[in-house]
Amino acid sequence: MSNQNLTQNELALEKQLNLQIANWTVLYTKLHNFHWYVKGPNFFTLHEKFEELYNETATNIDELAERLLAIGGKPVATLRDSLSIATVSEANGGETPEAMVSAIVSDFSVLQDELKQGMEAAEQSQDEATGDLLLGILSALEKHNWMLNAYLGK
Repeated sequence: MSNQNLTQNELALEKQLNLQIANWTVLYTKLHNFHWYVKGPNFFTLHEKFEELYNETATNIDELAERLLAIGGKPVATLRDSLSIATVSEANGGETPEAMVSAIVSDFSVLQDELKQGMEAAEQSQDEATGDLLLGILSALEKHNWMLNAYLGK
């Protein structure tokens, strides 16, 4: 998929992958914010969890961008561009620990829906490898949301 010769389906897939890259880029910073500023009796638990999640996020960004490059696309690679297309928002600052966890659950839910759209775009482009990559991320998010919701008592 050379950026100038992309089919309609390939352009849709590139857009979906860039949306994922942008969202994960915003989440990477948000998770660091939460990691650094979490306070309270659950500090150690959440501090560790947020670190685990931002490390996983870094891997997702790299794998998504490298996959997009491998299929001839052009990944979003600046904070400005990421913020302009992301559907998740930055941290506000000053969130309570519960609000931090709730924000991550909400963001992961958005990403789950968008990953499914990306999987459909990959199927339309007959790109099983990209579909598999997105499915792996989706599966991990579903597990994270289950655990984070359990933490919230839901």
